[in-house]
Amino acid sequence: MNRYLILFRVIASKSVTLSRRYLVNTVVGFVTLYVFFALIFFGGQFVAGDLISRSVGPLVVGYFLFTIAVSAYADLTHDLTDEAQWGTLEQLSMSPFGFTKVVAMKTVVNLLGTFATGIVLLVLMMATTGTWLSIAPLSLVVLGVLTLLPVVGLGFVFGGAALVYKQIEKVFPLIQLSFAGLIALPVQEYALSKLLPMSLGSYLLQRVMTDGLRVWELPVFDLGVLVGQSVVYLAIGLLAFRVGTAKARKQGVLGHY
Repeated sequence: MNRYLILFRVIASKSVTLSRRYLVNTVVGFVTLYVFFALIFFGGQFVAGDLISRSVGPLVVGYFLFTIAVSAYADLTHDLTDEAQWGTLEQLSMSPFGFTKVVAMKTVVNLLGTFATGIVLLVLMMATTGTWLSIAPLSLVVLGVLTLLPVVGLGFVFGGAALVYKQIEKVFPLIQLSFAGLIALPVQEYALSKLLPMSLGSYLLQRVMTDGLRVWELPVFDLGVLVGQSVVYLAIGLLAFRVGTAKARKQGVLGHY
């Protein structure tokens, strides 16, 4: 266990150092997220004030989930691409921990940073709209993690593809658009949509944050589906990543860019 704590500390320290070193980029990225939300909110009030007023809660929750989901699936691919550019990817692949475990730990660190940024953005959005949602830490963390795990699985799929094909960022905008659609799906009307990533988690998060429920007050069946969905998508993602890693090694392009 101590070995993994050391690995976590080293990766977290590297992540913080990079964020500080490229502070302008970090700050601009966060400000861009907030400004985009402000444009949606105030622009929506100007165009359809009544509609926006009735749906402020779902808008805030949906945007919060959308921003952390985009980071959850894209950060891993960006990290692997950066490591390849820096010439350090092969060093990571030769780690005594195993390449998959190192990448998984990087994903954990990225998720923690994403959640921290997302919470700050959430507070700013609530202050901007004047709508204060219920934030129960345990319920928010449990549902947030379960909702993001399928997205992390997707991130592993793209991470494995990046090891083989290198430049795959052009497909990211399409995936982001699909996230917006999945978050907005009315799962209470279309039961099968609960099997899709993020749709059920988004619905349950909205119930917790807008209706003031706690995770143990949610339907047991829905929670079971969410847990099963998270495990299946994550397992598929890890398998795809291992296949991509093996293929990149076989072709001799693991550390290439």
